[in-house]
Amino acid sequence: MKKSNLYKGSLTTIILKLLNENDKMYGYEITQKVKELTKGELKITEGALYPSLHKLESEGYLDVEVLKVDNRMRKYYKLTETGTKETANKLNELEQYIATMRTLVNPKFRMG
Repeated sequence: MKKSNLYKGSLTTIILKLLNENDKMYGYEITQKVKELTKGELKITEGALYPSLHKLESEGYLDVEVLKVDNRMRKYYKLTETGTKETANKLNELEQYIATMRTLVNPKFRMG
């Protein structure tokens, strides 16, 4: 199985967490930040990123602001209040999932 398949289910959480920490970001900036934070281990493609951003926007978790930067229009994404709450939920879910997987992969390892 390709490593990228493992990350697909976490993409929403990754996006929400980055926006929670960085106020507002544009798409390319998100992909570069993920690449930087993971030292190149995880590369998010535009084909995966933008459908996730649009879905989060349609669900009311993101606001979009279009600004002119260097004579080009750039879309910035920012969490709504609901999006901030959802970020906490998603991070909690992911932490529980990781702990469960860790227990399955290494039964000798116990949390807490």
